[in-house]
Formats: sequence, structure tokens, C-alpha cells
Amino acid sequence: MLRKAAVVGTGAIAVAHARAIRAHGDRLDLAAVVDIDGGRAADFAATWGAPRVYADVGALLAAGGVDLVHLCTPPAWHAPLAAQCLEAGVDVLVEKPPTLSLAELDALIEVSGRTGAHLATVFQHRFGSGAVRLQAMAAAGELGAPMLATCETQWYRDDDYYNVAWRGRWDTEGGGPTMGHGIHQLDLLLSVLGPWEQVTAVAARRARHVETEDVSMALVTFAGGATAAVVNSVLSPRQESRLRFDYAHATVELRHLYGYTDDDWTITPAPGHDDVAERWRRERSTVESGHAGQLAAVLDALDAGVAPPVTAADTRRTMELIAALYASAFTGAPVHSGQISPGDPFAKRMNGTGAPWE
Repeated sequence: MLRKAAVVGTGAIAVAHARAIRAHGDRLDLAAVVDIDGGRAADFAATWGAPRVYADVGALLAAGGVDLVHLCTPPAWHAPLAAQCLEAGVDVLVEKPPTLSLAELDALIEVSGRTGAHLATVFQHRFGSGAVRLQAMAAAGELGAPMLATCETQWYRDDDYYNVAWRGRWDTEGGGPTMGHGIHQLDLLLSVLGPWEQVTAVAARRARHVETEDVSMALVTFAGGATAAVVNSVLSPRQESRLRFDYAHATVELRHLYGYTDDDWTITPAPGHDDVAERWRRERSTVESGHAGQLAAVLDALDAGVAPPVTAADTRRTMELIAALYASAFTGAPVHSGQISPGDPFAKRMNGTGAPWE
């Protein structure tokens, strides 16, 4: 089945979506482009071969003929535009962060459940070959019990980066590096270790002239028994994204920046468990993690008539951890899974009762 896609928002990340659509040209066709900047939309459509251009999502939906919307706008527009598409019965693949708050996400989950249209979030690092292999080996018990993990997103964004009007603000970006940058690594961490139980965190604004934090740190415990240390930063001149998982039988580690291949993974077996490393090395791939890998999984799910990954339930678990991290950092108390109720200030906005520096 050849589905029709639309890209809404033509900023830098939209290019990754257009490339992914082109990579699956036998299954998905870029039928339309939407952007409030007509000239930019027209240029994008010409570059990627989209026959239709619209100034708003309403016009796109009224014209019909679109099965999957790739939502690539700034974060504040994700929830209202996704809701508009879901109400029209159109599936949505939304960039991170999917919404500005848990409340917004829960509202989209309600619309999706009522209309039957699917909502999936772009967390492409789940779909690289190394992550898939790790998830499979962990689920099969080949690595032994999970013990300890570290999850680090240490990037560098200078003051010029925050000259874009919507960046660094709670009401338009939803948070700082915890929400806008580290969310990818946090989601991959959760996809491997499963449900989290408790988080204890700190967050600070050390250097950037923004409303949000520019660094955060957290300790997270998991239902499976593991403990993880998490770091998110936009103040780190030597940039790196790093995940390390210490299991009873091996340490598995990933070091990269914005995407990875198998060359970015290492495995160190515990004494007497060389077979684990041999099993890891049997499956090699040169494919880089990216949007095309996730889009393949999305299309497979739609063909099968099931919810595409990353599902709304998976997304909510990641977003709840982020909300809990902020709640712990700003209240000074540990936060448990399920503790943030719908009426909680940290469900309505990530800064909840307010950051200490506000």
C-alpha cells in the first residue's frame, strides 16, 4: 500500500523526515508540505518533490488525501496541530518533545483513543541495530540481571542558539536540556530497562540567559532492580551522548553524538561470559540510527493494523519521568512513578510550582 504523507513545518529537522520518506518511496509518498512561511514551504516542496503546498494544517486536512502527518514544528505547536490531525482521523508522527506537558499528552491520548487515529513520537535511537540487539538480549536474559546504568547527554549550545524566540522558554519549548535534548537518551534508557520507580534530581541555570535549566542530574531506580545516573547539559564543550548498561554478565556501552552505528557500541563480558560478546558480534550492521529506521517500523505497524512505535503509552512513560525529574529538582523531594496526578502543577507544565531561579 502506498500511503500519502505530509510534512508540517520545514525547519532543519524536516529534512530528516523528507529523507526518511524518500528512503521508503515504495511505501510512502510525500504528497504535501505545510508551513506558515509560503516561500519556505514552496522551496521545500520543490526540493523534495511534493506536489501540494499549504499555509496551515486546516487547509491540508480539508483537501484530504493524506494518511500520515510528520509534525516538525516548534514544540508549542505539537499538541494543537496533532489534535487537529487526530480529530480528522489522520495518523501523526510527532517530533520530540511531543507536547509541552503531561496534560497535553494525556489530551492527545484521549483524542487518539476516541478517533482511532494513531499518535507516535520520534525516538529514532530505539531503532538502530545496536539498541534492537541490546533490547532483545536483555529481554532474553542473555546479559543477566541489570545492575547499573549511566545516561549522559552532554552537549554545547551557546547564547546565539537561544536567540531563536521559542528556545529556552517553558511556555514554548517546555524545558531545557532535560526536555529538549536529553529526552532521546532518556527514552532509549527506558526502552532497555523498562518501568522506572523513583527519581531524585537537581537542576540549575548556570550560564545561559534562559528561563529553563541548562543542566540537570538525577538518580533513577527501576522496577527491574537497576539504578541509573542521568546527566543533561548544554554547557559541555566536548559533546557526547553516552549510555552504559552494567549487567551481571556484561557491560554494554554506547558513545555517539546525534546518531550511531554498530561501531559506536562496545561490549565487555564479565569473567566466564565470553559467549555473550560472541553473541553480540554475530549481528553486525553499518546502518546509522535515524528517522528512516523508525519510519520503517511505523509503516510495518500501520500495515499490520496496530499502533505504530513509539506508542503513546511508551511516550507517556518517558514524559512522566521528565516531569518527575523537574518535580524532584524543584521541590527537593524524591518523586515516584504515578505520583504526578492530573491536577498536579507538574502535570500542567514542566516547571510546575516554579524553578528556584524564577
